[in-house]
Amino acid sequence: MAIQFINSQKAAELIPDNAVIALDGLLGADSPEEILECMRARYRKEGHPKGLDVWHASGIGDSKHRGTNNFAEKGFLHRLVGGHYALAPELAPLSEANAFEAFNFPQGVLSQIFRDAAAHKPVLITNVGLGTFVDPKISGGRLNDAAKNATLVNRIKIHGKDYLAYEVPKPNIALLRGTYADEDGNITFDDEPLTLVATAVAMAAHNNGGKVFVQVKRVLKRGSMNPKDIRIPGVLVDYVVETENEDMTRQTTDTIYNPDFVNSAVVKEADEINVPLDSKKVIARRAIYILDQKTDHVVNFGIGKYPETCSLVLKEEGLLDNIVTTVEGGSFGGTPLVGGDFGAAIAPQAIIDEPYMFDFYDGGGIDLTFLGLAEADRKGNLNVSKFGPKVAGTGGFVDITQNTPKIVFTGTFTAAGLKEEIKDGKLHIIQEGKVKKFVKDVQQVTFSGEVAYENKQKVWYVTERAVFELAENGLKLIEIAPGVDLQKDVLDQMEFKPLISDDLKEMDSRIFQEPLMNIKNNN
Repeated sequence: MAIQFINSQKAAELIPDNAVIALDGLLGADSPEEILECMRARYRKEGHPKGLDVWHASGIGDSKHRGTNNFAEKGFLHRLVGGHYALAPELAPLSEANAFEAFNFPQGVLSQIFRDAAAHKPVLITNVGLGTFVDPKISGGRLNDAAKNATLVNRIKIHGKDYLAYEVPKPNIALLRGTYADEDGNITFDDEPLTLVATAVAMAAHNNGGKVFVQVKRVLKRGSMNPKDIRIPGVLVDYVVETENEDMTRQTTDTIYNPDFVNSAVVKEADEINVPLDSKKVIARRAIYILDQKTDHVVNFGIGKYPETCSLVLKEEGLLDNIVTTVEGGSFGGTPLVGGDFGAAIAPQAIIDEPYMFDFYDGGGIDLTFLGLAEADRKGNLNVSKFGPKVAGTGGFVDITQNTPKIVFTGTFTAAGLKEEIKDGKLHIIQEGKVKKFVKDVQQVTFSGEVAYENKQKVWYVTERAVFELAENGLKLIEIAPGVDLQKDVLDQMEFKPLISDDLKEMDSRIFQEPLMNIKNNN
């Protein structure tokens, strides 16, 4: 059929009841926000489209009302399969009330699923998720009772090894956003900070007999685009949705437009790094000791204040010269951004499609990753995805930790009211946190210590007062901070007794002093 050029309201009118929707976006990047808002407005007015089955890889939203928050209407959804939920808090009450089937799968798995949907493959086979809450031996990624009768992932064996087989959807609607379209429907991503899963999603809907909607800033004349700049060929596109509202085409949640997000030729004087000496810096300093300058050249930093501080301390110590950072959305190099700009980078070296970035991760392409530590247990399991009724979701956490050879989890030892001071080269605990983070059993297994040990991964759990490593039978305490009482400040603040190294050491005194550690020549 010929390409049709329509507005967002018309696009919303063309979405049928019970559609299987493949949706692209990461926070605010690449999200077809105007179409989503028009769909919600139509549903509120007409009760249609209803019973939607929505699949998305990354978290999409602003933690308020945008992105997948637009589906937060009773009856709007039949099922939601997403990589991350924390950015869409309006969905939480409906999920808890079993208003729709809620599933959480790893971000990378979902990004790759769209490729397999385009190729009509029945399942995606991977080791990602084994031993975690995604594993059908645990909960199969189900988040509520409404999902209990649906099975979207199974365990299988190939050559005697366990794998997970994820069911592949057959989307009949794709909702996407690019920068420009030409008169033939070809789409470029000139101003978008990432390309994410756009090509795969468009191809998946097209090859399954569906319709592809792409929101853009502007329509250009036929033949005006460089063929290599086209990310979605016009043959895959049914409807081009042009909008002049720049708020609907912002690059990220926090930024309308910054050319440095899409330009590697950025020359700026490096800001002086001066990280204050507090518990975050202590954690980061001990964590970066694990970096081997000879072998650890591709590094991933997770979202959160502790992994981000690791990056700052590496800069402060002059250790970033031979490191290439990656962000799961698809960027290599540059300066990865945080907050509402997460996913984008200043002056990235390269940007690839998200499924290929997770291929890179799955194959062990990262040498070392620094991630957050929310809750750990005696087996070395970690939970970052569910706390009581609050579901954050896994995002790329499961994908990244499943196959990275060296993993460093970072965070304080306790939480909620913890007050500490670094003074005289020692750690002083002024007020203990009310919440123990080292528990007998985590609420949800986002990382399996048992699987990691079987895979011979090296794993550390770094806090301001104690450092553990993953051993055969669980966590082993290997270091404590100067000024800390082993029994009162460590063991009594845990719900289990860890293994304790016969060679228990005190953390390097330089970590707790103001001057630079000057560890650049340590390795």
